[in-house]
Amino acid sequence: MSLIAGTTVTLEVMREVSPYGYFLSAGDQDIMLHYTELVGSKPKIGDKVEVFIFFDTEDRPAATMKKPYLTLGEMALLEVADIHPRLGCFLEMGLGRQLLLPIGELPELIELRPQIGDKVFAIMEHDKQGRLRAKLAGEQELAPLALPAPESWQGQTVTARVYKPLQMGTFVLVDAGVLGFGIIGMVHSSERSRLLRLGEVIEARVAHIREDGRVNLSMGHRKEVGRDVDSAALLDFLASRPGGGMPYSDATPPDIIKQRFGISKSAFKRALGKLMKEGLVTQKENWTYLAGKEEAAAEPETDNQ
Repeated sequence: MSLIAGTTVTLEVMREVSPYGYFLSAGDQDIMLHYTELVGSKPKIGDKVEVFIFFDTEDRPAATMKKPYLTLGEMALLEVADIHPRLGCFLEMGLGRQLLLPIGELPELIELRPQIGDKVFAIMEHDKQGRLRAKLAGEQELAPLALPAPESWQGQTVTARVYKPLQMGTFVLVDAGVLGFGIIGMVHSSERSRLLRLGEVIEARVAHIREDGRVNLSMGHRKEVGRDVDSAALLDFLASRPGGGMPYSDATPPDIIKQRFGISKSAFKRALGKLMKEGLVTQKENWTYLAGKEEAAAEPETDNQ
């Protein structure tokens, strides 16, 4: 019998060698089942035991009666137990030892890489030497298991886990609860409040349910809610300013608005429009003032204002 790391096989107990453990027979090959790898009562000579094959710390084939979270070719959601800056992430696989997710599987941008405690969808595979390692599960593996989103989800807030982080957009698997495995979604860069890392869990709103059953998500408030939140923030900002004025208006470039207030130009204009309609602010020469403050002397804007 050819023993393959990552598989589960049933082998016969041939002999016990104290203080190490048992040798199991695989035909023309014996393999060690260490005492620390036993589960339940000790086996007897001649017993058949089901074991998982792996490589020990000296790269020798070994057996364990412990059950891993996944076997060769299978996918599972695994927790990041440790991180090595040059090797990659070590994933907990249920055996008291970790499975390496190589650095080449991780995003190039460090901010997009998982942190300890995050969980990633991973598949167990062999490296070129036949040793066990993990690779990230992607669209090809997740899509056949995913479900279409129900129409009732429109506008609802859902929980999702990042499986592919990109700067242009973040691909996630939305928790489907009792419905099943999950629903594939995407958060476009314009709908994110920040970069999202691999394995991170987020809450987002279902902005659109596509014809294929996938969802587009937004981390922002609904427009009417966001407008109220943003307008309150702008009022607070103006109230904190000397003279109650700020050098920002409808004419301010979008990148400056984003940098200063962390919102889009359209959201800024909605908030300003609400405040102007309510008579709380006015605009003059590309400045915005609290109502009644427009004649106050405005100091030039400096970098730290």
